[in-house]
Amino acid sequence: MPMTPTTSPLLTREELDAQLGGAARAWLDEALAEAEHAASHEASEQPGGPYAVPTWELRYAAAGRYCGLEHADSVRALLLVEARAALPALTRLYEQGTAAERRAVLLALHRLDLGPTALPLVEDALRTNDTRLVAAAVGPYAAAHLDAHNWRHAILKCLFTGVPVDAVDQLARRSRGDAELARMLGDFAAERIAAGRSVPADLTRVLDLTTPGPAAPTEES
Repeated sequence: MPMTPTTSPLLTREELDAQLGGAARAWLDEALAEAEHAASHEASEQPGGPYAVPTWELRYAAAGRYCGLEHADSVRALLLVEARAALPALTRLYEQGTAAERRAVLLALHRLDLGPTALPLVEDALRTNDTRLVAAAVGPYAAAHLDAHNWRHAILKCLFTGVPVDAVDQLARRSRGDAELARMLGDFAAERIAAGRSVPADLTRVLDLTTPGPAAPTEES
């Protein structure tokens, strides 16, 4: 069964240092140093040659074991940023990783200089029914790079899987005045009613956002 998606923000290095014990901080220091070294050296200079898995990637997988599961997303995101992870490494970590490791890749995408090249990872996550991955996939990177068609379907995916639309970055901005999204939401609601199923409360919320008009002063999502 899919787990409830987390909404915990990623912690900064300073925030992690304040929460981690001494051994975990030392492990993180070493892991980030390895990631920084990898970012500043060619693959051919890494131990084991160009085809060896960089040490920081092994650290990425072990983050939960050494820093605690509650901090694993933040630690992994820091490693990706410090390593200046490129698309091949991100794809490898995503495809070979556990659900938690995949989620961390998705959460960190907007912090990396990738342009739209990592959209296949977002699109893969949105094809799953794992709410942890769906929630991570609709963050800032998707808001910046998903085209209108795929973004609309991402909203429907959230409604279908029960992911709160609060997880969707730039929800109000991208929904405003979107008549096609309004039509799709209406069709989705009609299908639910015809099947004797309830209409998610979030659907009405998003439908209201599709009305053209100025942004609400405090609306960020």
